[in-house]
Amino acid sequence: MAKRDYYEVLGVNRDASDEEIKKAYRRLAMKYHPDRNPDNPKAEELFKEAKEAYEILSDRAKRQAYDQFGHAGVDPTAASMGGGFSGMGGFADAFSEIFGDIFGGGRGRSNVYRGADLRYNLEITLEEAARGTETRIRIPTMAECEACHGTGAKKGSQPRVCPTCNGHGQVRIQQGFFSIQQTCPKCHGSGRFIADPCSTCQGSGRVKQHKTLAVKIPAGVDEGDRIRLSGEGEPGVNGGPPGDLYVHIHIRPHPVFQREHDDLHCEMPISITVAALGGEIEIPTLDGMARIKIPPETQTGKVFRLRGKGIKGVRSSTPGDLLCHVVVETPVNLTERQKELLREFEEISRGNAAKHNPKAQSWMDKVREFFGG
Repeated sequence: MAKRDYYEVLGVNRDASDEEIKKAYRRLAMKYHPDRNPDNPKAEELFKEAKEAYEILSDRAKRQAYDQFGHAGVDPTAASMGGGFSGMGGFADAFSEIFGDIFGGGRGRSNVYRGADLRYNLEITLEEAARGTETRIRIPTMAECEACHGTGAKKGSQPRVCPTCNGHGQVRIQQGFFSIQQTCPKCHGSGRFIADPCSTCQGSGRVKQHKTLAVKIPAGVDEGDRIRLSGEGEPGVNGGPPGDLYVHIHIRPHPVFQREHDDLHCEMPISITVAALGGEIEIPTLDGMARIKIPPETQTGKVFRLRGKGIKGVRSSTPGDLLCHVVVETPVNLTERQKELLREFEEISRGNAAKHNPKAQSWMDKVREFFGG
């Protein structure tokens, strides 16, 4: 099978800088390293392909020859896995950095980490979601220990330079051709060793506290939306930046309305008298009461739409609608007089069922047809 273009393999343009080529290779090597993909048989092949491409393009003379003559212009044995690291300083350096990242280190760096992001589940009412609100939440956080002023060492003592890594936070292990950097097992990458830790924070330099934050809820938020509070997550490690706090919105079930995106739905029970004769009824909206005209002979399931009486979503230009679903209610707890009137009504209606109850008559006709009647 013909070899793929080296620039295509690394996913860079032909005028890419040395730094862009190096970054592209590091990304692919991290992605396809066999140790990270034990269940992917193609990973090793892709890893070797990326290595070969980087080996050529990271060498100025080889890259020039490749640009002019293609694969024929470079020595295939020099680009193979068995070619060694002779004359490949850039490749060896990048490979060492990648192995450091894979196994927890970074060349010449202490372990400075960004703080973890936090999640807070906030429940609000439908009205608050529609109109927006401001609330306060109380969350746990890590703060500098006042007893040791963040040093982690007992009062009167100070952290010392780690004797294992000499303050670098990493140790280098030579394994054949490879020089691998790992996090120092004694100081865990901090470069410092605390012989007498602070009893308040147990040597971490931080203690758990709680803080109260104000959260603005914009009008129109929906179930599952989240609000980001930048820098309000966990503090970073060894001077790293803090993470963020994500407030996830959950809307409390409403006794009247059900929300569907920007629209609102509600059931509207009406009496059989109003359904048959028509009339005018009041229904609630988020902005107050509204009146709806019910036409005569309205059936269960009829939907009345009130334009603009829904919710204006965060990303919407106009508010949604309110959809009222009619439910004709069968009367209960009837008096004898009411029952008598209904029986009389039924007797009168039965004489011309096709006219007064067309749906029931049509259904019965279909039943008779089905049974060959």
